[in-house]
Amino acid sequence: MLLAATCAEAAATASRPAPLNAAAVEAAASAVRADPDLGGKHNERTWRFKRDDDDAKPAQVSPEPWLLDLARWLAEGGRVLVWLGGAAALAALLVGARRWLKVRGETAMRSTARLPSHVRELDIRPESLPSDIGAAARAAWLAGERRAALSLLYRGALSRLVHSLSVPIQDSSTEGDCLRLARAALGDERSAFVGRLVLAWQIAVYGNRPVQTTVVMSLCDEFDRMLPAGAAGAAATR
Repeated sequence: MLLAATCAEAAATASRPAPLNAAAVEAAASAVRADPDLGGKHNERTWRFKRDDDDAKPAQVSPEPWLLDLARWLAEGGRVLVWLGGAAALAALLVGARRWLKVRGETAMRSTARLPSHVRELDIRPESLPSDIGAAARAAWLAGERRAALSLLYRGALSRLVHSLSVPIQDSSTEGDCLRLARAALGDERSAFVGRLVLAWQIAVYGNRPVQTTVVMSLCDEFDRMLPAGAAGAAATR
């Protein structure tokens, strides 16, 4: 009996399964993967329609750090340029407004100031003189009216200085005063022309001496260029 019980216990122990562990599980899984009928990996190809936007999607690329730094620098520099441009525009506006006010103020002062109609006994009103003073003086000189020709040139010069070139000649100004004021207001070339004209007038009237015809013809030819009338004369002084 004892022998039979021992044999039965040994048989039960042999039929009992061995305990599981990690090595046993891995070995069993490897065996399953190796069996082609139970598992493993395989590749499979299928057909599908290609969409138009598959190639249109660009790859997402992260910008370089230096590009980000450059963009930030440009943004900050752009703000600085905007401020500088605004400041420059404001300065230009102020300068332009100052010049405009200055010109307008001078124009208003000239318009309100009393301009003389005569300098001593000479009538210098523009309407009392011919439109082409040089040509009229030339015709008078060639006709033998030499004092009248020089008087016309001198009166015309005073009229252009006062009404076109804004030289502050007064009704009591002498020839010396007119010449001094013209030199202060005009350039060298025009001042020299006025000096030659005043000298010819003084030689004929006060010196009672003849003036050369070439001198008078030169004064007639250059009169309108040196002493332009109206708006042309006002522009010549600026």
